Amino acid sequence: MAENIKVDIRSDFGKGFARRMRAESKIPAVLYGHGTEPVHLALPYHATALAARHSNALLELEIPEADSELAIIKDIQRHPLSRDILHVDLLIVKRGEKVEVDIPVVVEGEPESPAVAVVDIQEITVLADALSLPEHIVVDVEGKVEGDAIHAGDLDLGDAELVTDPEYLVVSIQVPQVDEADLETPGSEDDEDEEAAEGTEEESSEGDDE
Repeated sequence: MAENIKVDIRSDFGKGFARRMRAESKIPAVLYGHGTEPVHLALPYHATALAARHSNALLELEIPEADSELAIIKDIQRHPLSRDILHVDLLIVKRGEKVEVDIPVVVEGEPESPAVAVVDIQEITVLADALSLPEHIVVDVEGKVEGDAIHAGDLDLGDAELVTDPEYLVVSIQVPQVDEADLETPGSEDDEDEEAAEGTEEESSEGDDE
């Protein structure tokens, strides 16, 4: 279901203008697609941030003096430290069409101990209905054992079509390698410290006897 958002058309540009927009709790954005000229918008920060929590969020944009447009969030630029949204790219979509999008991979379940699941790629690319894009793709590793591997072609994509090479390794099941130095007998350093301390005490006692 599309998130309804009221937007403003913007005609000013530059870093100074962008800073003023953010001070007013608005986000600079550009809307493009379907052969149209890019349209520069100002989005309400709170509503946009809530929608952006979902991958490839679908928005219904209410544009002043124009028809509303359906769009998906195609790209988000964030501040490297605060992670605040700085800019949003929006792609126009139409009902009934399919779009190519990147979908996050989510691992569920636990492999047989001591093996762990290692994610080799974080996202896969699919072709899916613009109005029912999957938020993520689940990779079930429950009961998997060392040496098992899940490739892109093994995933359940529902009605979506795989674009990523089906041979791409998505998740592998591995047993972590332990450094031999980590296998040193616990307390060995403490024992050495105690022996050194005992030796010091013995020397001190001999000195007292003299």
